[in-house]
Amino acid sequence: MAQHVTPLRTPHLGKAIGPEPTSVSGAVLLLPAGEEVSERRPSPMWATASVRALGRRLARAGRAEGLVVHAVHYRYRGWNGTEAHLAGDADWGADEIVRRYGDVPVCLAGVGMGARAALRSAGHGAVNSVLALAPWLPEEDVAADPEPVKQLVGRRVLIVHGTNDDRTDPELSFRLATRAKKANRDVCRFEVHSDGHGLQQYRDEVQALAEDFVMGTLYGKSFARPLEDALAAPPPLGLRMPLAVGFGASLRK
Repeated sequence: MAQHVTPLRTPHLGKAIGPEPTSVSGAVLLLPAGEEVSERRPSPMWATASVRALGRRLARAGRAEGLVVHAVHYRYRGWNGTEAHLAGDADWGADEIVRRYGDVPVCLAGVGMGARAALRSAGHGAVNSVLALAPWLPEEDVAADPEPVKQLVGRRVLIVHGTNDDRTDPELSFRLATRAKKANRDVCRFEVHSDGHGLQQYRDEVQALAEDFVMGTLYGKSFARPLEDALAAPPPLGLRMPLAVGFGASLRK
């Protein structure tokens, strides 16, 4: 009787968002939202829905500099406990960026569970920065190992969270940022007051902040004053920085 072999699932990178530069000098690896537990394979549309608009914004901003933007298509929708599938796929994605484009700096940019993957995979040698939007983080249990932060040392880290997020607890991202700041001064966190999980109410401001962070970390552009102040401020000030309405309207003018 013939045996049925389950095909091995592998992650892959989506097509570059926007025109791919002739010469790539930096990369953003987009890590979409996921689920806590699920072994379902993500559909192509589901795989990029949560990061598509951000990817387009960053690709436009960095086109002249040689920035390439790719989204990771996960093997599974879920983090799946100690398997940490999404973090493994993020590591694979960073390896693939290096294989395709050589020794270029990489920013991991994740949403929800993808933001957790970005934070967890920051220790990859190619990664110089992490952008975590509304990160899903586990409840901190004193009897268990807390979410690690040592891998964030040497990276610039920006966390953005809506104060009315009812899907991922903003207090947990504040606690993680507080621990991370003790090991790495280049950590900051912005609060988007009254916004929810999707950060839709102030989407323009959030995307402008993300653009400013990415262009600053990958290409040495000057940070906007609020971002510069947040990185320099001691906790808790730099970890509860309010994102002002209209942020980005006059950046670098």
